[in-house]
Amino acid sequence: MADPSTYRPAPGAIPTSPGVYRFRDAHGRVIYVGKAKSLRPRLSSYFQDLAGLHPRTATMVTTAASVEWTVVATEVEALQLEYSWIKEYDPRFNVKYRDDKSYPELAVTLNEEYPRVQVMRGAHKKGVRYFGPYGHAWAIRETVDLLLRVFPVRTCSNGVFKRARQVGRPCLLGYIGKCAAPCVGKVTPDEHRALAEDFCDFMAGRTGNYLRRLEDEMQEAAAEMEYEKAARLRDDIGALKRAMEKNAIVLADATDADLLALAEDELEAAVQIFHVRGGRVRGQRGWVTDKVEDVDTAGLVEHALQQLYGGATADERNESVPREVLVPALPDPAGPIREWLSGLRGSQVDLRIPQRGDKKDLMATVQRNAQQALALHKTKRASDLTTRSRALQEIADALELDSVPLRIECFDISHLQGEDVVASMVVFEDGLARKSEYRRFQIKGFAGQDDVRSMHEVISRRFRRYLQEREQTGEWAVVESEDDQSADDQPADGPRTEDGRPKRFAYPPQLLVVDGGRPQVAAAKRALDELGIDDVALCGLAKRLEEVWLPGEDDPVVLPRSSEGLYLLQRVRDEAHRFAIGYQRSKRSKRLTAGELDSVPGLGETRRQALLKHFGSLKRLRAATVDELCAVPGIGRRTAETVAAVLSSRTPAAPAVNTATGEIIEDGADQAAAPVAAAPTTAPSQETP
Repeated sequence: MADPSTYRPAPGAIPTSPGVYRFRDAHGRVIYVGKAKSLRPRLSSYFQDLAGLHPRTATMVTTAASVEWTVVATEVEALQLEYSWIKEYDPRFNVKYRDDKSYPELAVTLNEEYPRVQVMRGAHKKGVRYFGPYGHAWAIRETVDLLLRVFPVRTCSNGVFKRARQVGRPCLLGYIGKCAAPCVGKVTPDEHRALAEDFCDFMAGRTGNYLRRLEDEMQEAAAEMEYEKAARLRDDIGALKRAMEKNAIVLADATDADLLALAEDELEAAVQIFHVRGGRVRGQRGWVTDKVEDVDTAGLVEHALQQLYGGATADERNESVPREVLVPALPDPAGPIREWLSGLRGSQVDLRIPQRGDKKDLMATVQRNAQQALALHKTKRASDLTTRSRALQEIADALELDSVPLRIECFDISHLQGEDVVASMVVFEDGLARKSEYRRFQIKGFAGQDDVRSMHEVISRRFRRYLQEREQTGEWAVVESEDDQSADDQPADGPRTEDGRPKRFAYPPQLLVVDGGRPQVAAAKRALDELGIDDVALCGLAKRLEEVWLPGEDDPVVLPRSSEGLYLLQRVRDEAHRFAIGYQRSKRSKRLTAGELDSVPGLGETRRQALLKHFGSLKRLRAATVDELCAVPGIGRRTAETVAAVLSSRTPAAPAVNTATGEIIEDGADQAAAPVAAAPTTAPSQETP
């Protein structure tokens, strides 16, 4: 009997995404497959006190020796992938289907004299045409009800059919036109079979013409003010689309393909492969590898294909190499790899990048699993105390520090072509992110693009506050100078002082890291020297070659690619970059969507909308008197005077122009309900961290 705590995933390692999980015993056999809307709470529930678990669940977790999971996009995908794996592995603890987790399919019994349309579950039968499985049985029934108006195939049971033949009178569906009534001879067996085959052709995918006809009928009914008919047709179209939706986990029945996806950073890459056979995901494998050489995504794909298929025996090759291999990037050149795969299989292999449709959607699912695998690998490394200690010691040795840097602060600058220049400060303590200590800055000392000058300003502001606190209180209290306060230099939810105010820069770091090379390091060093700070180590991490620059040195410190110290510095730098980019984008978004009323002090969103709704446009609001403003509910005289003063000080915007007709729009509500400035058409690659 195993102890579940021996294989319990580390805290935070389990994702919160929908997914499917598998418990394996000591021999690697799958003993349980389950699904979850959110993997983290579901898997965590298995690792509580055994006395609180159901006896069957307690037996399962003590029999298991490991647990693994696969993330998917939706609960429907999780449901169908769980079903596929239950059929694949037949786990011993999945004997009974709880919560009605069988999978409905639409079946047409072509093996009968009078084919019947019905919703079926369970094993497939010979001579029956199946469509699905589907995630929504109710949508299948609604769609069948809809299609019976065009394809009136029988849906009654054999007992009802036999009874109708005996009495010579059809059932209700025959009277209302939703059944061709073969039971009483209204159609011949051949005519009825033709209807069933047409129904199957429609369900096989030829739906466009029929959907367009329904939409036209809906529009005509609405135009003739037959709103009940239009609403019914609208609901019919919605039900049809829901039933006909194709899930990424289930492809066409004849699909045999391997889908390969990658998630990578500068040092490591995670590879995930989904094996699709007969339209179902039959297997999954993956691994994480070190990027020991300078290789791009296409090169990683080539290496992965060699490792995946090169070890197969002659008897296994035809089965292991599918007809299609879908990859995120093609090797350069792709011809030799494609020819090699075709030689292994003995027939043509299509090696390509999926561009659209279900295969592209499934490739996105594989990509999410690769990203999760890489994140899990990083989490395991970061959460391991021994690894973190070794990383900190390697940094101390490489930078010749007196002690390991238990607190590391990293700064990064971000802007878009000199606009909305901001900076970020992230904090790692004992090798782990301390998000409550993160800070963000607006660059206020100058305008324009100058990363070096921006770095000097940010470092100066951060340590000036530190010195003020130490000088005025002699301890780590909070004292802010008025010229150094900023509404944006705010912590998320950090430690607070006795009066409830947040501590902003309470502690000095042992190591200061800047994102950049020699110029940024020199600017940070100059800022520290100007403030007389000499007890904080400083370095910079350049992105291109991952070089560590020290102040005053002509050559960088190059850490080994496999160094845990370099890995930690890289994580710190990447986190600062992420935090800065997020803040810069939010600033840009607010600037581009700001209106004239946004600058009125004390005027919130609710009262702004009340003013615009009352006056109808910004033009009429600008012309209103103070008394007219006071007539708006929630607007007092002081607020009204402030609004009038702000609007009167602004130059009215130029009249809007209809670009299609050239007409000047004098009072089109001044577009005040949602004032939006034109965004610069700048490529994402021009956003500078």
